[in-house]
Amino acid sequence: MAGIITKGAEPTRAASTASPDATGYRFALFALTSLFFMWGFITCLNDILIPHLRNVFSLNYTQSMLIQFCFFGAYFIVSLPAGALVKRISYKWGIVLGLVIAAIGCALFVPAASYRIYALFLGALFVLASGITLLQVSANPYVTVLGPPDTAASRLTLTQAFNSLGTTLAPMFGATLILSAAVVATAGATPEQLDALRLAEASAVKMPYLLLAAAFLLLAALFAALKLPTVEVHDEIEPITDGKSAWHYRHLVLGAIGIFVYVGAEVSIGSFLVNFLNQPDIAGLSEAEAAHYVMYFWGGAMVGRFIGAVAMRFVDDGKALAFNAVAAIVLLLLTVFAGGSVAMWSVLAIGLFNSIMFPTIFSLALYGLGKYTSQGSGILCLAIVGGALLPLVQGGLADNIGIHLAFLMPVACYAYIAFYGLKGHKPT
Repeated sequence: MAGIITKGAEPTRAASTASPDATGYRFALFALTSLFFMWGFITCLNDILIPHLRNVFSLNYTQSMLIQFCFFGAYFIVSLPAGALVKRISYKWGIVLGLVIAAIGCALFVPAASYRIYALFLGALFVLASGITLLQVSANPYVTVLGPPDTAASRLTLTQAFNSLGTTLAPMFGATLILSAAVVATAGATPEQLDALRLAEASAVKMPYLLLAAAFLLLAALFAALKLPTVEVHDEIEPITDGKSAWHYRHLVLGAIGIFVYVGAEVSIGSFLVNFLNQPDIAGLSEAEAAHYVMYFWGGAMVGRFIGAVAMRFVDDGKALAFNAVAAIVLLLLTVFAGGSVAMWSVLAIGLFNSIMFPTIFSLALYGLGKYTSQGSGILCLAIVGGALLPLVQGGLADNIGIHLAFLMPVACYAYIAFYGLKGHKPT
């Protein structure tokens, strides 16, 4: 990617190949919100896919978390090549290519369901996530340069709010079209009948993911036709200190750890919500019913991001981040040590306090990197691999000490985020 000016960079933006006015920037931001919506939708649909495939293939918690491992593992493998590619072909064509790859990944769910092979599902998820990674690497930094540097965090929070709109609607979509196909009763069924039922259950993903493939292809065609502002920032932009690469900036490295633990915590919590609410001592809901309640978790994040898009203009970013992290810790402790409706609503309320964390950590970590900003953005996208690894840790805990106590793992993640908000984000 080209270098990007973020909050706090001193020099002015270099001349771009186009000079869009504020109206052009607003139009570009409006178009980009559709991308944030789509990858939020597709990412949250994994939370519905996990209990569904867990039933289809009779998986334990650790095995079912391989869904998130393959999805978020793509960020680690694809981010740096994607960054180099976007630098060559521009933000716009990086977005178009990412949409096409995501459409291919969605289409691969059809043969995976037809053959009912778990490894094929995981492969389809990896291809899908590779396209989403290319979108992230293209769109996140693009948003930061479409306007004044000092409001970069606010703009990214606003677009992330539409990401949360996608995550809010996905559980209802998944509950209706995927979990509604769950096998209700198999008592007395012969092995052949049971196999036929499981095959029908696996096939429930075909139509939803074909619809998503069509949506991604439509968006690719639209973005290919759109005339978006070309923002190209050159390497003469100086960073706040004379480091030799982004890795020399302590606040960037600590921010990458922050992204790692934040994504890991959020994905871990979201991945276990349906099974957690299914527990008799929590809510005793069916999987389809629990999926509707997952909307409150992601809906809270959406509301928080819309609020944060305004509030972050007046509140110190670091203090806001630390406050939200402490609130999430309190709610997690209630989730673990309480039961019934208290635990249920405590875990769902965490979404509200997750709201500003990703965009705030992202913008704080890139502060003052100047010509190293594109490298820093790639490092931060690599750190999203936390969504692949930490859910496996929580899955192992759930298999060994129970799903209830497994929610202690994200507490440590939010404790680190609180540290980063109070102290770790400050450049040295």
